[in-house]
Amino acid sequence: MLIGVPKEIKAQEFRVGMTPAGAREVVSAGHTVLIESGAGHAIGLNDDLYRAAGAKVVETADQVFSRSDMIVKVKEPQPHECRQLRPGQVLFTYLHLAADPQQAQLLMDSGATCIAYETITSPQGGLPLLAPMSLIAGRLSVQAGAHHMEIHQGGNGMLLGGVPGVAAAKVLVLGGGVVGSSAIRVALGMGADVTVLDRSVTRLGELDEQYRGQLRTVFSTAEAIEEHASEADLIIGAVLIPGASAPKLITGDMLNQLKPGTVMVDVAIDQGGCFETSQPTTHADPTYVIDNVVHYCVANMPGAVAKTSTMALTNATLPYVLRLANETPGSALSKDSHFATGVNIADGKIAHPAVAEALSTHFGHATPDARFLGQNTEQARNEHRNNPQAAANIAQVN
Repeated sequence: MLIGVPKEIKAQEFRVGMTPAGAREVVSAGHTVLIESGAGHAIGLNDDLYRAAGAKVVETADQVFSRSDMIVKVKEPQPHECRQLRPGQVLFTYLHLAADPQQAQLLMDSGATCIAYETITSPQGGLPLLAPMSLIAGRLSVQAGAHHMEIHQGGNGMLLGGVPGVAAAKVLVLGGGVVGSSAIRVALGMGADVTVLDRSVTRLGELDEQYRGQLRTVFSTAEAIEEHASEADLIIGAVLIPGASAPKLITGDMLNQLKPGTVMVDVAIDQGGCFETSQPTTHADPTYVIDNVVHYCVANMPGAVAKTSTMALTNATLPYVLRLANETPGSALSKDSHFATGVNIADGKIAHPAVAEALSTHFGHATPDARFLGQNTEQARNEHRNNPQAAANIAQVN
């Protein structure tokens, strides 16, 4: 198979879909890797490193898209890239279609089979291709939040960890999954006063046991959110239902109940955000203020540490890339219902239940494509509808 890796063109995105080490593994398996010149230059992965790994470097993205059987990316394709896709081609990347009907329409028009990292599941109920980016985003959420709590950034001027004789800042984490757990770890490490809300009593018990009294755990209800949000200096939204639009836990009406200068970091912004007033921002212009509340809603947070993120992402995606390349996509997906849950678009239709439900007002409802899911169609559908992580509102991000 001929696998293409174009340079990312989304604003402030410096990650790349495959490292030289990953390219070497793919080439060793008998496949060809086409990489656009300069795709990894910003993070020190120059063209010579890819050539040494056996990849073929081409000058333009047009060459990558026109010649490749499969396109491997990081972020969702931009409109121009969507129009370069063709029937029979496979796109393998993050998509987050639930909040992006325009992209969904363009991908349906392309005729390509579009597989989303973020909806592939594991037998344990996790989201293995979201986990590495979620770990990074969780750590960054506290780092970014602490910075924007500074008075000249619009925050309330609180130091996250306080000092002797002065109380530490209060951090509220909404969701105790991969993102939330990473945020908790960093916030506690910096000395903050941390509370986590989650709908899973089991998960709250695990976190309580892990941190042995350092962390305040609270079952998530509307009343609990209102109470603890009003006391917080930093709120981290780490709640997401895989494949679907994120639930809105902080409403616009609640903002006037928050302390002036409170910072809200919405890690679920790719799926529409879990704050009602969230709108996507970029690393170049990361925040805006509504009702004296600072909103940080950068849609590609891990892109800030693009080198670490690229390496972590390739580690996770490489086995899946090799499976798609070594077999036909239909064969690889039909054998594995967890892998098949990644199929979001096929034959010009939405093929993922949660995505279809989120976009039903635009495109109507859809069911998984039986050609890919084989005898496991109903099983895959139920995995999405009954996913215990979704029920627990456990967030993942990319």
